[in-house]
Amino acid sequence: MKTLLLLLAVVSLAGAQQPPATPYAPKQSDRPEAVVGDEPGFQPIFDGKTLSGWDGDPTYWRVQDGSLVGEITPATVIKSNTFIIWRGGRPKDFELKLDYRITAEGNSGINYRSAVVPDPVTPGNKFAMRGYQCDLDGRKRYPGNNYEEKGRLFLAVRGQVTRVVGGRPPVIVSTIGDPDDLAKAVMDDWNAVHLIVRGNTLTHTINGRLMTVVIDDDAPNRPVDGLIGVQVHVGPPMKVEYRNLRLKNW
Repeated sequence: MKTLLLLLAVVSLAGAQQPPATPYAPKQSDRPEAVVGDEPGFQPIFDGKTLSGWDGDPTYWRVQDGSLVGEITPATVIKSNTFIIWRGGRPKDFELKLDYRITAEGNSGINYRSAVVPDPVTPGNKFAMRGYQCDLDGRKRYPGNNYEEKGRLFLAVRGQVTRVVGGRPPVIVSTIGDPDDLAKAVMDDWNAVHLIVRGNTLTHTINGRLMTVVIDDDAPNRPVDGLIGVQVHVGPPMKVEYRNLRLKNW
């Protein structure tokens, strides 16, 4: 036993004596580069097996083949948008990464800094939300838009950098691409979404392409934190799948 303890102490001391990693020193030849995989700090918020930590109507939401699936059938057509909501916190400044796949007639979205609100159209719907949304749909009309559900509506359309000032429609500050060209980056199969939400700046990317940036200067009306949820939308039968949901708080 004494020998084992001595060995552990030696190993511990050797580890402690390892020189620290050389800190990064910028060089004139350095340029920005892509990161392989996730940067440190991302944590899964969906286990791929159960709805643990999520709250939604099981009529529309289930887990299947490692994905969070929302589906509307001819027998379950809805009159109001409904969400499944992550109950693990109210992120303020964060990054969210996930993959999604949606049928051609589908309409969905990723809500953040959102709140649960009453639904006057369908009072029994306990999962209506108001807040920022990264819009998604199967026909590629809306992917990447910043749409405030049940709030200030279209804050930025794909290809725009906007400033929201209140009292008037959002102001276009710049354009970052043709909306139709950007839509071509969205696949009919799985797509990767990356949301970067820091202070009053909201950035949406899909498949590595920047879709929208919103600078929300409308302080009286902008949410500063809130819930995350994903949506099934009013309309024809549809199916949307989400997987690999992971969150990094700042």
